[in-house]
Amino acid sequence: MIQEPITLYYSPQTRATGARFLLEQLKAPYQLHVLNMKAGEQRKPAYLAINPLGKVPAIRHGKAFVTEQAAIYLYLADLFPEAGLAPALDDPDRGAYLRWLVFYGNCFEPAVIDRYLKREPASPNDTPYSNFDDMLAAIEDALKPGPYLLGDRMSAADLLWGTALHWTTMFGIVPERPLFRDYIARMTALESFRKVAEEDAELAARHQAEVDAMTGNAA
Repeated sequence: MIQEPITLYYSPQTRATGARFLLEQLKAPYQLHVLNMKAGEQRKPAYLAINPLGKVPAIRHGKAFVTEQAAIYLYLADLFPEAGLAPALDDPDRGAYLRWLVFYGNCFEPAVIDRYLKREPASPNDTPYSNFDDMLAAIEDALKPGPYLLGDRMSAADLLWGTALHWTTMFGIVPERPLFRDYIARMTALESFRKVAEEDAELAARHQAEVDAMTGNAA
């Protein structure tokens, strides 16, 4: 049993939502340290003393402090092996599992940001993701055997990718291809996802109301 509390530094409808989704799926005990990013609390000295980059998610567990989405997923899924969301070190699936967790930050995020900002990417030899179409094709190829990235076995990597594809297709950055749509539907149907999404909507509305009250824009 994990004795030390897990604190998730959090703001709703951000990348931290995926970390909370994982904590809920793991049935892990945790508490939220909520930041109103609409009010810029992530850039205030109090939080910059915790994470100088002013980013969420971040977690604290006892004396351990972890940032970066993939690192948080690796840490938490290994911390709760009984949930079965992380292949063991000697499991043949461990390699693919690690690949897809790291692919998210190393390839998908840079490609999506370039596309969102309409930046001309570097040449395939210089960019970390080759090109946008090849990057998406690699994800599609991994999902074709289905229903998950590791075949019949759902892992923490699926929670990460289900969340990422849900948001990026919703905003039109990633095309809503049938394979992606079916995969997203499987992941967003999980009770843990629905719970976090509903509570996020309420919290985001409260944060907006706080900002409106501060700026005099309240209805």
